[in-house]
Amino acid sequence: MKTLDLKGLTGEIITRFSPLYTAARQEWNRGVQRFPLIIVYCENNRDVSNAVIWSRKQQVPLRIRSGGHHYEGFSIGDGVLVIDISRMNAISFRDSMNITVQAGVKNEQLYAYVSSRGYPFPGGTCPTVGVSGYTLGGGWGLSSRKFGLGCDSLVELEMVDYKGRILVANEKQNSELFWACRGAGGGNFGVVVSLTYKVPNKVNKISLIQMEGPNLTQRLQMQFFYTWQQWLASMDSRMTMVGRIYNALDGGYGLGGTGFFYGSKEEALRLVEPLSLGGNVQIRVEELPFYEAIQKVEAAYPPYERFKSTGRFVNRTYSKREIESIISLLRQRAPGSVYAALSLYALGGKVAEVAPEETAFFYRDAHYIMGLQSVWEDQEYKSVNVKWLENRFPYLDRITTGSYVNFPYSELSDPERAYFGGNVPRLEKVKAMYDPYDVFSFPQSLSS
Repeated sequence: MKTLDLKGLTGEIITRFSPLYTAARQEWNRGVQRFPLIIVYCENNRDVSNAVIWSRKQQVPLRIRSGGHHYEGFSIGDGVLVIDISRMNAISFRDSMNITVQAGVKNEQLYAYVSSRGYPFPGGTCPTVGVSGYTLGGGWGLSSRKFGLGCDSLVELEMVDYKGRILVANEKQNSELFWACRGAGGGNFGVVVSLTYKVPNKVNKISLIQMEGPNLTQRLQMQFFYTWQQWLASMDSRMTMVGRIYNALDGGYGLGGTGFFYGSKEEALRLVEPLSLGGNVQIRVEELPFYEAIQKVEAAYPPYERFKSTGRFVNRTYSKREIESIISLLRQRAPGSVYAALSLYALGGKVAEVAPEETAFFYRDAHYIMGLQSVWEDQEYKSVNVKWLENRFPYLDRITTGSYVNFPYSELSDPERAYFGGNVPRLEKVKAMYDPYDVFSFPQSLSS
């Protein structure tokens, strides 16, 4: 067997013979198990450039990992070089309204930094998600209807390209690359190493909304779905919610949800009252400093999960008969599943004020994202849970309009079209321009 030549790689290098290898190769979704050839923990831009150059010279395919939260595990792979940028996590204000973060920064780190200075931020909900991957795929969070997607606050980025060069992209410089990276930038064009955002105006307190309704009936779940779509259609843009309809080992058929409202507790209670279904769903509202609200949301996330999921865009209103069919998807969990759910992530508001072609995030007109997932604990049940979702996906596919790239699904028949809609031709031109040799390739990556 040929000995691997590691000359040229810098940073901390983990091989299959390292005692750290097993832990280092784990993704947040432990349902995905991959065995890379090498993992290199990069400390700076030079380490990233060296890794890209080395992968080309040695003809070893590469993957890019920040938070390791890609649902299908495409930030890792078998026999690949993983360029891990999680240690590149510096944050600094460029000026009073713009903040620059290295691409390894996670939600929890960025929230702590900006909120200590009085600012909110339109980031994600899971504390350990990398801000870069979140942003490059669009970036839905509990402030999206108020401030727009994460990518809508992006004003500049730095990227290591296929030659190991550092490119700057913004509205004036490499503008086509900048356009593409706002919604389709995850792993497609290069390794993003820093991002600069415009921060929102300072806030004092926001209202955190939490809904809980375990051990209900599927009839009430249908009523919630029907009410949700009517409620969202005229909702104040200061409100962003995710509603959950679930079938759980602990809690049976139930309802839940979380939201942020940039206004008073009294206003929030009045606005969300229709979702209580006459008291069947308990709704709690707290007026809190932004960071305290974020911490309460983040605390609900486990250190890892095993799951299969998808996220689809909805841009129409469903009939009661259709809702009955949608809810029936949850009637039975897969063997070994501890939790199956439909999650409804509200869009509209500021998200819809940007035209579909203005950024690479195409589905601006969608009302919400509808996610379907199954969670298991014992890995022996992986295949039946994956099959459970596969059996239900064709119906979801028929009644929705596209897929959210940050909630990826490996079985899409045409992933480019599903993720990027009418923006695909322009994206393929950008791919050909900035990655002509397909160095940055992974399952479901863009073709040039």
